[in-house]
Amino acid sequence: MITFEEAEIRSRIIKAMAHPVRLMAIDLLKEGEKSFSSLNDMFDLDKSTVSKHLLVLKEAGILSSRKEGADMIYRLEVPCVTDFFGCVTAVIESNVKRQQVCLCKR
Repeated sequence: MITFEEAEIRSRIIKAMAHPVRLMAIDLLKEGEKSFSSLNDMFDLDKSTVSKHLLVLKEAGILSSRKEGADMIYRLEVPCVTDFFGCVTAVIESNVKRQQVCLCKR
């Protein structure tokens, strides 16, 4: 069993990912490094909003960045974080199946 302190640390990391823009950014970066410009182009948001989302992920240790010319280059610090997505998808599929069974019983 994990300690409360370990649970708090895990919770902070999960909370850092808990936003659609952040989840999308992680998914985009699973293919490799991307510049801020290319990440920003993927969202219909102002630059400061995208920057703040990337900063949350960076502060949680999920992303790292480096300066290249006038742009920042982002990458996943720990690529296995995308394995979490598979688990979330499995939960979604399980919920759908359970709902379908309930509807069929009516």
